[in-house]
Amino acid sequence: MTSAPQPGHHSEVTLRVNGKPHTLRVDHRRVLLDLLREELDLTGSKKGCDHGQCGACTVLVDGRRLNSCLLLAVALDGSEITTVEGLGGDGDEPHPLQRAFLDRDAFQCGYCTPGQLCSALGMLAEAAAGHPSHVTGPTAPSGRPVPLDRSEIRERMSGNLCRCGAYPRIVEAIEDVIP
Repeated sequence: MTSAPQPGHHSEVTLRVNGKPHTLRVDHRRVLLDLLREELDLTGSKKGCDHGQCGACTVLVDGRRLNSCLLLAVALDGSEITTVEGLGGDGDEPHPLQRAFLDRDAFQCGYCTPGQLCSALGMLAEAAAGHPSHVTGPTAPSGRPVPLDRSEIRERMSGNLCRCGAYPRIVEAIEDVIP
């Protein structure tokens, strides 16, 4: 038998989600993924494994890609959250990466696509900021943008699983938007 949550186990948090502020009273045990899906009706991010291993729940938090199934919402007070629904901004046009996924047919069932898109955007920002990956060459200058070849893209996207096997098209779509 479960007891009702005690009043002291909730806090008010303000999150800026897809550019809009939301002030919510949040149970301390609630993860960001559940808050997005159940409280804000943003169902693009998916619950795949619920253990941070598949990447289906990836969102951008203050510009960094993170697994929302592992993030306690109460710890994110004041954060800027971007979900797949917010990638295109306020307009009707998709984000260039979303357009590249469509043009390259970089999805099949589509379940992992929101996480793949958010992860790819975070990965592009990491490489532009000079963050090396496991396959970045040892002679790469520190703090300079990391050139993204297929090997770099695959390594950086390795935390996002696609059960349909659309990986070659996902890599091609990412290549299409590299500046």
